[in-house]
Amino acid sequence: MLIGELAAEAGTTTRALRYYEEQGLLESGRTTAGYRVYEPSATLRVRNIRELLACGFTVEDVKSFLDYLDAELPEVFCYAPPCAASNAVAAQRVAELEERIATLTRLRDGLVHRMPWLAAPGDTA
Repeated sequence: MLIGELAAEAGTTTRALRYYEEQGLLESGRTTAGYRVYEPSATLRVRNIRELLACGFTVEDVKSFLDYLDAELPEVFCYAPPCAASNAVAAQRVAELEERIATLTRLRDGLVHRMPWLAAPGDTA
């Protein structure tokens, strides 16, 4: 879809879409005539970007969260014969999961700080 179509479908402006692209939050391809084209899944991505930025998150926070969503989760529980190589792979996968958990925790804390009604019962402010 072209940039104007995406803007209309996502409820934003082409100027905002170009800004998201400049900040590395959104990617587009080009037609032979030089027009920006986007995948159909870009609509949901633009809505997520817009909502997170509206909540007061920085571009870096949004980029970090989108990178998390774009990355495939590793298979943690898979059979491997015990050896040093498999232990190293398992340690790497655990480290990746811990990093993702930390990213989501920071995002959750930021959301709860800005919108206290999202806190779960028993959460401390």
